[in-house]
Amino acid sequence: MRTPEDERRQLINVAYRLLGSLADAEDVVQEAYARWFALSSAQREAIDVPGAWLTKVASRICLDHLRSARVRRERYVGEWIPEPVPSAAGDDPADRITLDESVSMAFLVVLDAMTPAERVAFILHDVFRYSFAEVAEVAGRTPAACRQLASSARRRIATSAPPAPPVSEQARVVRDFKAAWESQDISALVGLLDPDAHLIADGGGVVSALLHPITGSAAIARYAVGLAERAAGLRLLERIVNGQPGLIVEHEGVTTGVIAFEIAGGRVARMWAIRNPEKLRPWL
Repeated sequence: MRTPEDERRQLINVAYRLLGSLADAEDVVQEAYARWFALSSAQREAIDVPGAWLTKVASRICLDHLRSARVRRERYVGEWIPEPVPSAAGDDPADRITLDESVSMAFLVVLDAMTPAERVAFILHDVFRYSFAEVAEVAGRTPAACRQLASSARRRIATSAPPAPPVSEQARVVRDFKAAWESQDISALVGLLDPDAHLIADGGGVVSALLHPITGSAAIARYAVGLAERAAGLRLLERIVNGQPGLIVEHEGVTTGVIAFEIAGGRVARMWAIRNPEKLRPWL
């Protein structure tokens, strides 16, 4: 029989997908366990499935967090991007995120645009296969309402996060982009970028970063080359970012950024550059 402690990895996985932040997910899971151990022995023994109880509690905490997040985002400096996770986030195997398409940066960005209720209904039902009756207990809605919320979320995903190409193709494009960036070849970069590509950066007001997205292959290529010219000692490394090929940026041996990509039609359609040091903790 699984013990409450065995559920930690599952809870981290649920909370990260709901919040888009590993740090916040860890805080939520810690709070859920605190509530578990605050119960009396009799109360804990009366709970038939501790894992389900913990998931319900953690999800409710996440829902409250999501409702307040929009207010906090209004004070955030620049663009907010979900926190990237490496292929093995955390030193403890129980803390690691299971990487699949539901944690790709493109997927998380679409999730972030959903209402809190949509996000909870979709993640719990479609990703983790909880019944709508169980989702309803978390969301405080009827099962029928939760079904509608998940359906709405599904439509958002279908229109905003197209299926990713094979990993081999993504890796090739990212590798070619890295080589062109390192050689400061604007023409090659333009050829690797979709004409309507977007570059979004997140510095959180802690470090310098773009405050607004850059659109267009030529503009992004010029920006990338200019950055390479200004930052002597910049080093790019190929890494798996949220389950897909990406890059980490090192400057003088220190990780200063993580870049996630959305590849479509053999070109880079979107780039997300995370520079906020608070979001780079798992990469240090």
